[in-house]
Amino acid sequence: MPEEPEANAGPAERLRRGLEDLGFDAVRFAAAGPVPASGLSAWLADGLHADMAWMERTREKRLDLQRVLPGARSLILLGVNYGGAGAPEPGRPVWARYARYLDYHDTMKPGLEAAGRLIEGLYGVTGSDYRYYTDTGPILERGWAARSGLGFLGKNAMLISRVHGNWLLLAAILTRVELPADPPLAGPAANARVGPAADGEPIGRLCGKCTRCLDACPTDAFPAPGRVDARRCIAYQTIENRGFVPRELRPRIGARVFGCDVCLEVCPWNRFARAGRQMLLAARDGAASLSWRELLELTPERFAAIFRGMPPKRLKLAGLLRNACVGAGNSGDRSLIEPLRALLGHSSPVVRGHAVWALRRLGAAPGLLAESRAGESDPQVQEEYDAPIIA
Repeated sequence: MPEEPEANAGPAERLRRGLEDLGFDAVRFAAAGPVPASGLSAWLADGLHADMAWMERTREKRLDLQRVLPGARSLILLGVNYGGAGAPEPGRPVWARYARYLDYHDTMKPGLEAAGRLIEGLYGVTGSDYRYYTDTGPILERGWAARSGLGFLGKNAMLISRVHGNWLLLAAILTRVELPADPPLAGPAANARVGPAADGEPIGRLCGKCTRCLDACPTDAFPAPGRVDARRCIAYQTIENRGFVPRELRPRIGARVFGCDVCLEVCPWNRFARAGRQMLLAARDGAASLSWRELLELTPERFAAIFRGMPPKRLKLAGLLRNACVGAGNSGDRSLIEPLRALLGHSSPVVRGHAVWALRRLGAAPGLLAESRAGESDPQVQEEYDAPIIA
């Protein structure tokens, strides 16, 4: 049970300490004021959101919190440190760090529910006076977190904490309770003018001249500091995109099968990051030990058993097989030709098409593909048999 906040503290500090006791590693408050429209509007207008149409549908709500909760006065920004996951084993598929825990939407929910009860008890309000989200609602969490001083928006467009580095999962509680706003982090004015991110806040406040994240991106997904082109982002391509991955990007994806942490991992601020308490996380590392062959040979039953309650479950089996085909094709391991060949008969055109690409990239004999090519009717899959293989 969390400790009772000190009785002699003011209600806001009692709330802050109570939230920390519930397992949140970072707690800050912000006033629910207007959001600069230029960053998000320009990002959407330039098509950098790819096919994430829900970003367009919720644009007005993201820019005006009163459309989300009329009478909202404050936001509570919460962070959970997930940086404890170890480095991937050499030669194994690479997973984003957060994917090595049970789905944080589920494990953080009890903490958010308890946070609501804490607000009700301290301020005498009801459940209708607040709403909480863990990147599931029309809230620009990173921008608000930067405004509250929980961190700053880096040139990688991610929130960077001076305490937790790049490894914070964010949640937000929007409430009609008026809370004292915490100030944003101080930083050199020149850096703060780098430009607005899609979240509406300045970016690069404490980045200095560092461009490691921009330089390290395997797919050149940053057209400018703080702006991500989802169409080129490995995280988007391996998670949000449910169709064919652009052929020119596949070699750059490397061994990544779910998400990408490159622009996070290279950030110098991680040197100062403290370990999180993981009170609202649950590690489940079985997936990290899977080999390429084991991924390619997943059955629906084994997929459900291994990934139950984990973020990769949202991909469904076909999506994970597609990503596994790309990674297998990049592995250079010709022993994977056999399981890849078995996927030429898969019911999903997306899986079949990427299996063709992987087989050709591994140098499979043309005769091995002849039978499947003759029976293929999907035009996108047919293209994979003749398209140039980009190194």
